[in-house]
Amino acid sequence: MIGNIGPLEIGVVLVVALLVFGPKRLPELGRSAGKGISEFKSGINSIHEGTSLEEKSASAVETSASTEETPVKG
Repeated sequence: MIGNIGPLEIGVVLVVALLVFGPKRLPELGRSAGKGISEFKSGINSIHEGTSLEEKSASAVETSASTEETPVKG
């Protein structure tokens, strides 16, 4: 569905946005949208890095627990 958007449709959307928001407000909206997208990406990356660090630390704990010697009662 989204692959059917051509240059004509993009142009129409840009003209409508220019008419609705005006020439002064449109660059501000573009900048704020770009900042929002970059913050979203960095947040997703930090969440992804946090989960991979938790997995690494969990596997390190499991490895150290399995290599510890258990005392033999006797």
